[in-house]
Amino acid sequence: MRHDPYYILGVKRDATQKDIQSAFRKLAKKHHPDLNPGDRPAEERFKEISTAYELLSDEQKRARFDRGEIDMSGAEQAPRHYYRDYASASGPSDPYHNSASFADFGETEDPFSAFFSRRTSGGQFRSKGQDRYFSMAVDFLDAVNGAKTHVMLPDGITLDVQIPAGTRDGQTLRLGGKGEPGVGGGPPGDALIEVHVPPHRFFQRDGDDIRLELPISLDEAVLGAKIRAPTPTGPVTLTVPPYSNSGKILRLKDKGVPKRGGGRGDLFVILKIVLPDTPDPRLIALMREWSEASRQDPRKSMGAAP
Repeated sequence: MRHDPYYILGVKRDATQKDIQSAFRKLAKKHHPDLNPGDRPAEERFKEISTAYELLSDEQKRARFDRGEIDMSGAEQAPRHYYRDYASASGPSDPYHNSASFADFGETEDPFSAFFSRRTSGGQFRSKGQDRYFSMAVDFLDAVNGAKTHVMLPDGITLDVQIPAGTRDGQTLRLGGKGEPGVGGGPPGDALIEVHVPPHRFFQRDGDDIRLELPISLDEAVLGAKIRAPTPTGPVTLTVPPYSNSGKILRLKDKGVPKRGGGRGDLFVILKIVLPDTPDPRLIALMREWSEASRQDPRKSMGAAP
């Protein structure tokens, strides 16, 4: 069964091209080497998936495989026996007799091949080559800012890829002329690469905006401060207003994702007050003194007062 492309992609034999493409993308996203670094079984599985998809996405190769003329790698198979080998009747009364003087399909070349041969012999039939489908992982910041990288195809060929600024997870990039060769002198197909962007450690994308949860100390929150904060294009200095609560949002204009029509989204910084890693006796004493004097109830508006 491992030599059956339908079994490998998990689709039925009557699956549509859309079904086949969807199954390939789902499996490629799971087993792509860029998403499974150092995982040799995943790499081998990805090659197997790509080989199966390359055959089934080509209608002519798929038809030849279904007829048993080629195996999954595209190698020619030994001819199959057809009904005439087992028919006992002959002549006009034979239900398998062909009175129109056409030879049986099992004994001559593929009639579709003959048709295409006639069309190409005069130089009239030209067809664009099949597109090829791949997937690759792209770093979060490379997807936001744009970058040049490369992708290695299952056949060992390396393609240079320009990642446009603002590329989204799941977006498909088209590399013109990097697909299968054309037929009869037709142009080659394209390489279609689906991009997968793993989550960042602290940036979160929201459309063209980015959100960042930024830790600040208790004294920075109470007294205010000028602090350094990371952005997709490098660190900047921002001002924390005095008496800032956790959850307060500061907006950094044009520090988000580049937009297709020009400009950039914004970076929204969510402040998060963080206490020292090690308990400080002086801070504890100060808080006890302050608590007794203030008697603050931050949950009063929720009806949670004792």
